[in-house]
Parts: sequence; structure tokens; C-alpha cells
Amino acid sequence: MSYEGNSSSFVGKFDKLICEDDSGTDENPLYSSQDKQQVSMSMSMPRHESSRIPYRLLTVILGMMAVILLAINIGLGVYYNQLTGGQQTIKDIHSEVAKLQASYNAAIQERIDAKKQLDRELGEQQRLKWELEHQTRRSKDYEKQIHRIEDEVSGLKALIPILKTGCRHCNPGWTFLHLRCYYFPFPVTLKQRSWKDARQFCQNLGGDLAVIDTPEKTVSITNLIKSHHDPSRSIYQNGFWIGLSDVDEENVWKWPDGRILTESYWNDGEPNDQSNEDCGAAYPSHNPFKAWNDAPCNYNLKWICEMEPHDMI
Repeated sequence: MSYEGNSSSFVGKFDKLICEDDSGTDENPLYSSQDKQQVSMSMSMPRHESSRIPYRLLTVILGMMAVILLAINIGLGVYYNQLTGGQQTIKDIHSEVAKLQASYNAAIQERIDAKKQLDRELGEQQRLKWELEHQTRRSKDYEKQIHRIEDEVSGLKALIPILKTGCRHCNPGWTFLHLRCYYFPFPVTLKQRSWKDARQFCQNLGGDLAVIDTPEKTVSITNLIKSHHDPSRSIYQNGFWIGLSDVDEENVWKWPDGRILTESYWNDGEPNDQSNEDCGAAYPSHNPFKAWNDAPCNYNLKWICEMEPHDMI
């Protein structure tokens, strides 16, 4: 204990000596006044005070580390928030992409449905087209049946006068139609003639070239020559001269008795007077109301003669 007291007094005296030396001279330039003061303070500071310095320094260091850790924590928090915001943005983008994909899929499905509907409509249109073609064919068949029935009716009408007036006789080889006698040179042994020679033939037999001036006559005569039509020959080679010509005046067609034509049964586009066609002929047409053509009078065709029937005694 006495040692501790002596040391304290010694330290005090030592401090006093240092202060006195410092105040007296500045001969040693290596030490500044501040350094000397620090040395004197450290020499004068008690031991327990000097031992607290590492703890304070450690406290300061720990405080600074806490501040640094806090700053790092704040930075990490900010960075995490940024990452969280980025993830939300990515989620939003994925959501928009999913919506776009759904819209695209819906559009594709609508396109597929529209194509199916179009295919159904096209199929229905094709079916209607086939049905229309079928109905058109049936209509044409009905028209043919109507013409056939009309021909049969005309034939039956031709028999009515015969039943009313009784039987009349024609020369052998002649055909009785509509109260008239007609001659048709169907045999192939009879050669074809010009219009003038054919008329002369009929006149030699007591008649003349045929006059076809009623619908009933054109139907009956056309059907008759059509039934004898030679399919191996052109239809234009199967014509029959009738008593019709415009030799005296162009486009003024007359019958052998001088009567001007009023009821005609020309084919479409006829008479066209090609190659000086001044004589009329009947052809085996499917439509008896379009059975006539004009032809050059020097053509060689068959012919139809007509004469009055003989009354039966």
C-alpha cells in the first residue's frame, strides 16, 4: 500500500517536472506541443482509465458495423422490393400473354367453326345445284311428253272428220290425212328430184306439191316423215319438197294455188336465203312447228304430193 502511495506522489512529481520542462524550452523539435500534451495526459491518466480505451474503440467499431449492417439490410430490402416489383411485372406480362393466347385460341376456333359452316353452306349449295339440274332434266322430259301428247291429240283430231263424213278413198300408195290424199316417196328406189321436177311428178299424178297450212297438218306430216327418217344420212338430206317458194318475188312465199303464206313453221333463223334459197322443204324435226327450211330449188330432195280424195259411192 505504501508503494502505491509513493508511486502516486512520484507520478505527480513527474508530471510537474514534464510540465516545467515543456514550459521552459522547445529545444527538441521532434515532438510538438500536441504530442507532448498527449504524452503527458497518458502519463497522468490512471491505469483503469487507460484500460477502457479498447472497449470504447470496440464499441465504436461495433456501432459502425451495426450502421453498415443496417445500411446493407436497407439496401437488400430495397433490392428485394425491386425484385418483388420485377416479379410482379413478369407475372403481369405472363397474365397478358395468357390473355392474348386465349384470344388467339378463340380466334382460331372461330375460324375453324366458320370454315365448317362455309363447308356446310357450300355442300348445301352443291346439293341445290344438283337438284336444280335434276329438276331441269325433268322439266325437259315433261316438255317432250307434252309434245308427244300434243302429237297424239292431233292424230286423234285428224280421225274425227273421217268418222263424221265416212271413209274416203285415195289412190294406191297414197295416205289419207286430214281429208286429203298425200303421197310420200319413201322407197329408196325413187331418186330425189329438184323442186321443179318434183312438182311436175305430182301434177302428172293429178295433184301438186303439198300445202301445209294448219298446225294439225304440220304435226301429222312431220311425224310421218320423221318415222321414215334414215339416221345414216344427214337430216338435211332427208328433206321433202313442199309447194312453197318465193321464186316470183323475193321473201313473198306462196303456195302452188297462188295463196300467200300466212301460217308458217320455219326453223329458227329460217328462211335465210343463203345461196339463192327460193324453195321450201319440210324436215324430220323433233319440233313439228320448226320443221321448215329454205333451200336452193335445184337441190335434189324427196317430195310430198297432195290431191283431193275420191268420194265413196
